[in-house]
Amino acid sequence: MSRDDGRLVADIRAALRAAADPIKAGPMQAYMKSEMPFLGVQKPTRARALRPALQANLLGCRTDWEAAIRELWDDAAYREERYAATDVAQARAYTEWSRDPASLPLYDHLIVTGAWWDHVDDIAIRLVGRVLRHDPVATAPLIRAWSRDSDRWRRRTSVICQIGSGEEIDVELLRECVLANIDDPDFFLRKGIGWALRQHAKLDPAWVRTFVSIHHDQLSPLSRREALKNIFTGA
Repeated sequence: MSRDDGRLVADIRAALRAAADPIKAGPMQAYMKSEMPFLGVQKPTRARALRPALQANLLGCRTDWEAAIRELWDDAAYREERYAATDVAQARAYTEWSRDPASLPLYDHLIVTGAWWDHVDDIAIRLVGRVLRHDPVATAPLIRAWSRDSDRWRRRTSVICQIGSGEEIDVELLRECVLANIDDPDFFLRKGIGWALRQHAKLDPAWVRTFVSIHHDQLSPLSRREALKNIFTGA
């Protein structure tokens, strides 16, 4: 690590420990079913606590940015340090680096090692989705490969990464990723499929209604229910 990213990491760790609430730590760990302990710093408190450290330690190169993320993530003693790693990744000051396809190997590492919905969903939607929208030609082939990967968290990422894309959504890519996982019994994939379809229904309810009708017998009841939750199916 360089002096700049090392100072940022040290300041972030200090800020998290200063904001720790032991009373909240146990329930947070239990809710997340986490082997890694919590400090008890909830998201709004974490955002306030980290703001001074992020503002005072702006990183001048992409190498330092990635090094800080990996240090916070790989050497985390508390789960909030991993949340802080993704906060650094998503910080507005580093938008150009975070949306570069060159960052996808980093995000893949976070997805596979994070291996739980709280980490994966944030990375999928706020980071992988950002890259996909910025450079779909370079990114879509990897998303398609992830949709058929042996790792369920890569597969979930492929399904949900376009949530929030609005008019920029690649509907054909969404269709391919859902169909690649449509009969998987995994709860997180079934829930993810329903979530992705429900979100797209805000933009194109007719497409989602038709998709669910065509693939009714392949989709799990959970996926169907989630997909149609906000659609008046009698219309």
